[in-house]
Amino acid sequence: MYKKQINREILNKYQIILIKSIVICKIRCTFVENINNYAFMKNKRNRLQIISEILRTTVVGSQEEILKILSERQCEVTQATLSRDLKLLKVAKTPLSNGAYKYILPSYNKPLLNSGSLNTLIAHGAVLSLEFSGQLAVVKTKPGYASAIAWDIDNKATDNVLGTIAGDDTILVIPREGVTREDILEMMNITFSEKE
Repeated sequence: MYKKQINREILNKYQIILIKSIVICKIRCTFVENINNYAFMKNKRNRLQIISEILRTTVVGSQEEILKILSERQCEVTQATLSRDLKLLKVAKTPLSNGAYKYILPSYNKPLLNSGSLNTLIAHGAVLSLEFSGQLAVVKTKPGYASAIAWDIDNKATDNVLGTIAGDDTILVIPREGVTREDILEMMNITFSEKE
């Protein structure tokens, strides 16, 4: 009976040592994982890649929401660093139809050429389409871009355009008497190519 008691005590000691070893191993693994996450987030390129992915896949309206998502991914970043990253990524805030706002990444497209073709105008990124009805032009833009583009047209194309009317994502371009569709296309290409 004494042998059984000694064997149990030894077995209990080994179990305790084994459990302690497992706990220490888990702590070390967690520590190494946290260090790797920290090092990963300290790498600016990786951090910018994650922020870009979040903005492409999620509707996010505030920096606090982005910080929360980053935190859920165990990526701790300060608000100041996030703000600098958003500025570096040239992220813009655009209104949604429900009155809320959403952060969007800029589209990286080639600049417009002065060729006057519809394809080069659309390739700029902010303009989605351009259609004519008679001599009137209707320009479809990304949400929130229309008023800024209309302002540019009104101020830079006074020879060709009588005026514009802009909504959130649509512009009506009213050309002056005798101005052709080709003149409007050329004017818009010149207006946008100056922005690049």
